[in-house]
Amino acid sequence: MNNEIETKIEAKVFRRLVEHLQNRTDVQNIDLMNLSGFCRNCLSRWYSEAAQENDVDITKDKAREIVYGMPHDVWKEKYQTEASEDQKDKFQSSFSKDH
Repeated sequence: MNNEIETKIEAKVFRRLVEHLQNRTDVQNIDLMNLSGFCRNCLSRWYSEAAQENDVDITKDKAREIVYGMPHDVWKEKYQTEASEDQKDKFQSSFSKDH
C-alpha cells in the first residue's frame, strides 16, 4: 500500500469515527475517557495540533465544531449531562494511575 492510499484510508476512518461520535450523543465524554482514555475534546485537540503542524491555523473552537458537528456550547447545552459520582470516581482512579 502506498502513502497516498494509506492517507485516504486513514482519512475515511477518521471521518467515520467523527460521524459515529456525532451520532452517539448519548455517550458522554467522561464515559469515553473512562473506557478509552480519550474523548471528543482530545480528538479536537489532536486535530488542531495536526493542523498547526501543517501550518494551518485551526482554533480550539473550530476544531471542536468539526468533531462535535456543531459549536461545542450548543452540544453541551443539548446533550451533556452531569457526571455521576461513579463516573467521577472511575475518572479519578484512572487519572491517578496514568499520572
